[in-house]
Amino acid sequence: MTTQHQHLVYGHSTAHDCLAFADAGTATEEAAEIQALAAARTWGEARQVRMTHLWNPAGPEYHEPEDGYADDKPFDITEVGAVADGNWPRLVTERAFTVLPQDLQDRYGKRQVTVHNGDYLEIAVAGEGELVAELRERGYEVTRDDALINLLGGFSLGSPAA
Repeated sequence: MTTQHQHLVYGHSTAHDCLAFADAGTATEEAAEIQALAAARTWGEARQVRMTHLWNPAGPEYHEPEDGYADDKPFDITEVGAVADGNWPRLVTERAFTVLPQDLQDRYGKRQVTVHNGDYLEIAVAGEGELVAELRERGYEVTRDDALINLLGGFSLGSPAA
């Protein structure tokens, strides 16, 4: 078995009441992109938010000014179709499929199917200690950050920025 050296961030996903895992190497930057879009005050600002890791659901390819989304029109991220439909950002609980080893997915997780947003891996909070210990034994660096995990999942997008 090869030893991994990957840094994972994980936490309790409030939306699905289970653990979620993400690549710590990009998680903070992705969260910053989500926050930047959520902070936009007008559609013009929202269209200008640069995305490196995510796609911009308010970008010009989705919402043209002439379609009623004028640059000076007030922007509310919760009114963006992809956000309202739960398609942006993608389910944070889906990331476990790509960042966790398959045998640990099988042992600790249960695939859940959603009608509109794809599958996700439900990992019971009760298995946290054992799963984290196994990951560390395999050379993973694992850090818990519930706020970051929930931001990546878009859980608090509807609440005003602090």
